[in-house]
Amino acid sequence: MKLTTTITAWIYEYAQENKINSLVVGVSGGIDSAVVSTLCAKTGLPTILVNMPILQRVGQIDRAMNHINWLADNHDNVSSMVINLDKTYDLYTKFDLSEVMMSDLVKANTRARLRMTTLYAVAGSNNGIVVGTGNKVEDFGVGFFTKYGDGGVDISPIADFLKSEVYEMAKELGISQEIQDAPPTDGLWGDDRTDEDQLGATYDELEWAMGWFAEFEKPESDVRNWKLTERQNEVLEIYDKLHKSNLHKMTPIPIFQNCGKFK
Repeated sequence: MKLTTTITAWIYEYAQENKINSLVVGVSGGIDSAVVSTLCAKTGLPTILVNMPILQRVGQIDRAMNHINWLADNHDNVSSMVINLDKTYDLYTKFDLSEVMMSDLVKANTRARLRMTTLYAVAGSNNGIVVGTGNKVEDFGVGFFTKYGDGGVDISPIADFLKSEVYEMAKELGISQEIQDAPPTDGLWGDDRTDEDQLGATYDELEWAMGWFAEFEKPESDVRNWKLTERQNEVLEIYDKLHKSNLHKMTPIPIFQNCGKFK
């Protein structure tokens, strides 16, 4: 059985066991959301694809719509919504928080959180669940997601797969070459900056670093003896810094333990 068929069955079984009527996916025009939305469409369950531009580059919007239309043409269970959040974002940042000095990063995270809220509004109105689109490197390696933004989901079908594996799924699923060739970007900045621009390394490099650190933890590993290039050492530093600084996103929220001592 193909891997994508197995994941699709897993999504379907989860929905059936939890009496879920619909699957809701935010489609950005990137490879991860394209793969996840296609996996959901193949379940045969009502699948709602949501395009949520916020001061978005036209090319990103068009890629998302091309993919959504492709799925809708090939799957009767697929429907779509375009919810433009330009005015919502503008009102929120310029009026409700007019006295707060918001950095560009805070503004980018605000976009992600507005999208999360929108997806849950759609899901809640359709007895649905929000299906996550994060991959393993982002979700458990460098923490490249917004806490309570794109990290706020109900299930994560591809969170245990590396970016390179997601690309393999895309080929298997027949995802358009337009999306496969597009440089990965979170689309949160209103410009053309890529994930690599933000991270300082490619996904291939980060995958390598993630594997290196996993091997380093093994007592009998020989990676300590490897002769690394200058770039490899630089990538390890980038990965380690990102992993440590974003660890709060990837671990459970700290809870003070009462232990019955305080009543």
